[in-house]
Amino acid sequence: MNPVPPDDASLFDSLPTDRGATANHLAANGSPHCGVRSPADAPWRHDVMVLASVPGVGSVGYRRLVEHFGSATAVLDASIERLVEVQGVGLTIARSIVGTARGRDELVRRCREDCRRGGIDWMVIGDDDYPRSLARTTDPPPLLFLRGERRLLDRLGVAIVGSRHATRYGLRVAERLARGLGDAGIAVVSGLARGIDSAAHRGALEAKGRTIAVLGGGLDRIHPEEHRELAERIAVDGCLVSEHPPGFPPRGGVFPQRNRVIAGLCPAVIVVEAAARSGALITARHALEQNREVFAVPGPIDSPVSVGCHHLIRDGAHLIESVRDLYDVIGPLAAPQADAAGRVVSHAAEIRLNPQERAVLDRLGDEPITIDQLVRESGLAASRVLATIAVLETRGLARRSAGGRIGRGAVASIGTRPESQ
Repeated sequence: MNPVPPDDASLFDSLPTDRGATANHLAANGSPHCGVRSPADAPWRHDVMVLASVPGVGSVGYRRLVEHFGSATAVLDASIERLVEVQGVGLTIARSIVGTARGRDELVRRCREDCRRGGIDWMVIGDDDYPRSLARTTDPPPLLFLRGERRLLDRLGVAIVGSRHATRYGLRVAERLARGLGDAGIAVVSGLARGIDSAAHRGALEAKGRTIAVLGGGLDRIHPEEHRELAERIAVDGCLVSEHPPGFPPRGGVFPQRNRVIAGLCPAVIVVEAAARSGALITARHALEQNREVFAVPGPIDSPVSVGCHHLIRDGAHLIESVRDLYDVIGPLAAPQADAAGRVVSHAAEIRLNPQERAVLDRLGDEPITIDQLVRESGLAASRVLATIAVLETRGLARRSAGGRIGRGAVASIGTRPESQ
């Protein structure tokens, strides 16, 4: 299993809070435990699980109820008369909350048993490791179920989405972009659907990178069925995520809501292929509403699955041809971080460097130097230095200037640019 990329806290903290988002999203349970690791059996966590599971409440209703009463526990203890005072809560939902509250202990027991049986973990909004990027949206899921590396949800990721009826061109581009992100240590986020989604997951795995699949049903209800093996690979080298409990069927109406989670986990969304009416365009709309960056891949002008991408580009989305096109947009958001070895890196593209590549890059500065200098300072053979420079150039980390001198590329310099640039 590959090491998890370093925590990109500065990137997520720099994402603007969306319109109407409240400051207490991270503490939406109303407890004082936010930011402090709470025991798995903390009663307030169970009450968040129970309230989030009430039919008809949803994430928007959950937020309104908790903002009105102060905590999930207070909501579950409220009377029908008080519950109907909340906007959007009618008599049917109020009765459902009260009825569910009466059997809350049994609901929690069953849900935890289902999770244990399926190897599924869970987290609630207010947990200290709930993904910050998602918490800062207007509609964060109060409850998440997951299989795999839960820390990956709070790392730098980019979404790749697109048509289920992808062309060979689209599949090829999605895999290539995902491999590039995987090589740079950036997690690839998608929805495990046929077509572009599955190509993106596979491309990341082929690069030995990390990938996150956000499902529309319970984690024990993989859809489509032919992606079960792919889902198992993702659970080992990435993470499967759903806001729905085990056993929840992946019915059509939940997928637009699923798409907001895909967009919310990432600072950027790439649409590879999308028809004029497409679920990928819903993801792009969620991304725009959440103040994320949207990229679109151009395609043939007569291809029906490229119409949506061309409309996005016409309306202001970034045109993308390779992962390098991402760096100038999302790179300046990330301050230098420490990698697994404790070295300071300026960009996610530096995370996955091997020792030889790191040794060469560490000796490059904004002022280009000669190959002979680089050979002397690195202690490596000239052939190895030349081969390594070629690799660094493809990743945008090194550049050649006049006279064959070598300096740091634009990507490697992003983290040290003055704010005015």
